[in-house]
Amino acid sequence: MTTDPLIAAATEARFRAFAPFSHFLVGAALEAEDGTTVVGCNVESASYGLTMCAERVAVFSGVARGFRCFKRVAIVADTETPTPPCGACRQILWEFAPDAEVILANLTGTVLRFTMRDLLPHPFDAKQLAEHSV
Repeated sequence: MTTDPLIAAATEARFRAFAPFSHFLVGAALEAEDGTTVVGCNVESASYGLTMCAERVAVFSGVARGFRCFKRVAIVADTETPTPPCGACRQILWEFAPDAEVILANLTGTVLRFTMRDLLPHPFDAKQLAEHSV
């Protein structure tokens, strides 16, 4: 389907998703600045508010491995049009991958490419907190 190893990693991670309620499987893969790939998949809970998206699982896993910045993000879902990250994931991705290329793909080979700045043009980040500190 693709020659991009990041999309392939996200596609593989998608099959490990735990989505017994929505059956909406999503995989994400991040490329760290040193080229390391970190993956995540969505994990649902019967208490829906505790469900975690694939993108945040990947970021948190990467942080646990010692990474603090990512240069590319791939997100794969089985949808007609590739699915962008939700608002919460955009915020977390902004904090750990503000200059990242965001690659959205589906299982039929459609690929869309954005930057984090395209997806979150007016982010809230540490700059606002610094302006408020005394």
